[in-house]
Amino acid sequence: MALEFMKPIVSLLPEIRHPQRTPPLREKLYWTVAGLVIFFVMYHIYPVGRYPIEDQFGFIQMITASKIGSLITAGIGPIVLASIFLQLFIGSKIIDMDLTDPEQKKIFQGTQKLLAVILSFFESAIYVYTNAVPVMGAGIYAGNTFPLFGNLFFTQMIVTFQLAMGSIILLYLDEIVAKYGIGSGISLFIAAGVSLSVVQGTFSVLIPNAMAQLAEGGANSVPMALLTLLPLVFTLVVFIACSYAEGMRVEVPLVFERVRGVGGRYPIKFLYVSNIPVILAAALMMNFQLIARAIGSSTFYIGGTNIVNFLSVVDSSGRLVDGLLYLMTPSFPNPVLTGYQTYFDVILHSSTQFTHIPELVHVVAYIVSMVVMCVIFGRFWIETTGMSAKDIAEQLKGSGLQVPGFRRDPRIIEKILEKYIPMITILGSIFVGLLAAFADLTGALGTGTGILLTVGILHNMYETMKREQMFELYPALKNLVG
Repeated sequence: MALEFMKPIVSLLPEIRHPQRTPPLREKLYWTVAGLVIFFVMYHIYPVGRYPIEDQFGFIQMITASKIGSLITAGIGPIVLASIFLQLFIGSKIIDMDLTDPEQKKIFQGTQKLLAVILSFFESAIYVYTNAVPVMGAGIYAGNTFPLFGNLFFTQMIVTFQLAMGSIILLYLDEIVAKYGIGSGISLFIAAGVSLSVVQGTFSVLIPNAMAQLAEGGANSVPMALLTLLPLVFTLVVFIACSYAEGMRVEVPLVFERVRGVGGRYPIKFLYVSNIPVILAAALMMNFQLIARAIGSSTFYIGGTNIVNFLSVVDSSGRLVDGLLYLMTPSFPNPVLTGYQTYFDVILHSSTQFTHIPELVHVVAYIVSMVVMCVIFGRFWIETTGMSAKDIAEQLKGSGLQVPGFRRDPRIIEKILEKYIPMITILGSIFVGLLAAFADLTGALGTGTGILLTVGILHNMYETMKREQMFELYPALKNLVG
């Protein structure tokens, strides 16, 4: 199936024009900072008609550059989801398009933008109508507030529209940053959200708590103050581990078929699929949370057992507190707020309310679930997005490259790559799954998933800035590499 029929529709969508000249690095920095400022402004603005609520999806906000209840409640979720859908359809040949053709690539990008707009309204409606973002006069807040103009449905529609427009603005900010700034706007917003979370957590929680412990005096004041700062220590540990893993790679030597002695190396990074597995695993966990909210108050008995309670139990605030879905999600007390003594006491000695499963089992189940999901998603991703050994072998052959000392046959290259890519995919997926789970369990600021993403994003942005600076110093080099 091709997307040619979408051409008249996508041509109606607004589009950011390409710059008439390549902006210098300084100008790109200005555009990047401007996009970042607008993102932070929307981050702190709340839609009219929204009822104030406590944050219940902290871990998912890190990967979607969102803040539940603000204008960017859905964040970049619709943009990423639209991209994943179409990339998977292209990779699995459900949609047959040649993205090297500028015309077809333009149709693909327009379709992706249209799908993101549709998903912005869809996801915003889910947040509003499942009460994840309650509105005035709805649900348990009905007795405390009144809907706008006395109409609940009108209020829900208004809030949904505002949340959708927030995501659509981010969509066009991403396009501005991509064309006039540095790197990707989506990546920039994710890194900004995680960085803000780390800074806020450090200065609004950790440092005041540590100072309070020191002010109390006594023999235990210094050890307790240091214990309060443990989340910051765990954050640094995860950051260093991510940075180290980013530099690990296996390099396969290559030479050009027609130019003897000229070649290079094909790097297979330890994090070959990057953070994609943990992003998809975290997104799946968010869906678990939403499903739990939707069915939490329902009843369905089989043999005297409430199957709904077996799957999920939510408290009055909508938090997941028991059931099978609970075991697969990072629904732990926040050690930053409760303190590590209370946190470890809960983990080691408490159990769930309905099924009476020890919290220690919850810890193990969550780690295993995260690792298994990351491995499954990692394998699935490389097979459907042109990153498998066979696909890479065809790309290298098409570029006129071969492994020195072997015949000019893509099957030979594929066989060599098969020694590395499948195993590195599994090991890298296990690593990011364990690191994300470790950060979530230890209370690292920004969550493990957020830190993983931020390290990769900052590393790529640094490489981009180095390349841009090199092109400014040596303009002829840009023409040489295209």
